[in-house]
Amino acid sequence: MEQSVNYLGLIPLFPLLGAVLIGLLHVFTCNRTKLPEKVYGILACVGPVLSFVMALKVFVALKGLPPESRFLVHKAFTWFSVGDLHINMGFLADPLSCLMLLFVTFIGSLIHIYSIGYMGGDKNYGKFFAYMNLFLGSMLVLVLGDGPVVMFVGWEGVGLCSYLLISFYSEDRSNVLAGNKAFIVNRVGDLGFVLGMSFLFWAIGAQGFDYLSLKAHVNDPAMTQGVLLTVCLLLFVGATGKSAQIPLYVWLPDAMAGPTPVSALIHAATMVTAGVYMVARFSFLYAEVALAGSIVAWVGILTALLAAIFGMFQEDIKKVLAYSTVSQLGYMFAGVGVAAYSAGIFHVFTHAFFKALLFLGAGSVIYALHHEQNIWKMGGLKNKMPKTYVTMVIGALALAGCPPFSGFFSKDEILYSALATGHFGIWAVGVLVAGMTAYYTFRMIFVVFHGEPRDHHAYEHAQESPAVMTVPLIILAVGALFAGLLNLPAIFGGDQIVSHWLAPSVTEHHPHAGVFIEILAIGASVVAFAIGIKIAYAKFGKGAPEPSFTGFADFAYHKFYVDELYDKVIVQPYKAIGSSIWKVIEPNVTDAPVKGVARLYMVLGTAFKVFQVGYVRVYALYMVLGLSLMSLLLSQSLN
Repeated sequence: MEQSVNYLGLIPLFPLLGAVLIGLLHVFTCNRTKLPEKVYGILACVGPVLSFVMALKVFVALKGLPPESRFLVHKAFTWFSVGDLHINMGFLADPLSCLMLLFVTFIGSLIHIYSIGYMGGDKNYGKFFAYMNLFLGSMLVLVLGDGPVVMFVGWEGVGLCSYLLISFYSEDRSNVLAGNKAFIVNRVGDLGFVLGMSFLFWAIGAQGFDYLSLKAHVNDPAMTQGVLLTVCLLLFVGATGKSAQIPLYVWLPDAMAGPTPVSALIHAATMVTAGVYMVARFSFLYAEVALAGSIVAWVGILTALLAAIFGMFQEDIKKVLAYSTVSQLGYMFAGVGVAAYSAGIFHVFTHAFFKALLFLGAGSVIYALHHEQNIWKMGGLKNKMPKTYVTMVIGALALAGCPPFSGFFSKDEILYSALATGHFGIWAVGVLVAGMTAYYTFRMIFVVFHGEPRDHHAYEHAQESPAVMTVPLIILAVGALFAGLLNLPAIFGGDQIVSHWLAPSVTEHHPHAGVFIEILAIGASVVAFAIGIKIAYAKFGKGAPEPSFTGFADFAYHKFYVDELYDKVIVQPYKAIGSSIWKVIEPNVTDAPVKGVARLYMVLGTAFKVFQVGYVRVYALYMVLGLSLMSLLLSQSLN
């Protein structure tokens, strides 16, 4: 039985109030004496930190309840009522949302602190932090929403904030176009989400549209296999937009146009994890229709493979990490697709640490090199930036799946679950991607930090970042190293704490395929990692010149020309249709009747203007004529 607590609403409220306050201060002081950056920085960090404290309070409260009763709810107000349907602005905290709350607020707080140093001197310093607080607050609404409608409010909020932050440097047109691309592609996915909610409402009606009520009615007669499949696939379309999966992944690499802390927040703790969280939240639906889960898993693992191929040939340090995010998200969807929801969410959790670490580490390098992002203009930086180097290596080892780093345990659990449930093809592709991940991750590390400097001028002026940036790196490195121990499997003497914690919130059956299968999965992952890093070291470990791509490498460097294909097949025809509507249909079909009515009134007005001459004698004549006409008509009627 759930318990009602009022403090749940404070968790998203703190950063949302911070966004309003900082935004107003920025607006009212932008043309006057500006407030010190320190003031904005402190105000920006207060909200996320307080939200993290409240998330800890939620965790303690849930921990004190029996596993089957770990639900905290808060109804802030009734949002709207239509007939028997009542939608509340309500919040739900259970083990799943609590885990998300903990790492979203913790890592979000670290990114805000890091941003104080990284964004120093920016003319829109206050506006940046207003957007960042709004972004975090929207994500917390998404996580805490007690039903799909409230989730959708946060869902759209993070979409808006991604547009605002990706196009933050709006003087550069390419940044604005990147923001537009993210916004438009996500709207395509959001249509799927809305249609999925609509089908769900059509099937269930007004019996209750929060998660707890939906779960209770999942076996209603109206919830046929066809309806369930339709709902699950439409909701997954929304997830492919937010979490950058095939075919809607194209916006995420371009999102690197925003400041690096934005990239870290998007990739590690907020927007791109929303799709995986949504699928896990609706696990009670996906568990009822195996076909939907298989589609989710195959889309995820093929996205992981495609993004890994692209990541192997990128030269922008942030785009290497961007494609690694797309690839790791593919692993997460593979996990939830094979009904290993706790494994997928656990990878979301560990990924948040090492991906935030890698992006903030990349930001430290970019900051030291005066915003240079091309890895082939770097080199030899490990002695210049030892803290950044060591922490990034830890993050790289976690991303590549090196035992005992966190990424190994979470990714290996997904691959083991795929193999144990009979999804051999998904497991095989996942192992291949693991080797490719190790290769492109350490290609980046070796090119950036090892060998001789390629740009001696930039190298001479490079130095370690200030403590406000390196301390968050160190904290995240600890998480990247040890977070995997929270779900240590039995084969390593663990008790899978995270899986047991999530059990009341997700509908899954843990596979028991035997020790041999588990050892096979672990061994294959380790071998794939070792081969990938060995090839990367052989090619780049002692320095290497910038490559010249030909053949398949050039094709992959240009990302298989998918963006160009979308432009030719979708964007240009759409623009042509719009141009035709503008030039032909609007003036001749839509506007013509309206303009015709206006012209008719002009003609009538011109005709009546003849009688409105403004002379009293003319009006007297009209009166005489009128009276004469009336007298004539009256006399005729009397006769």
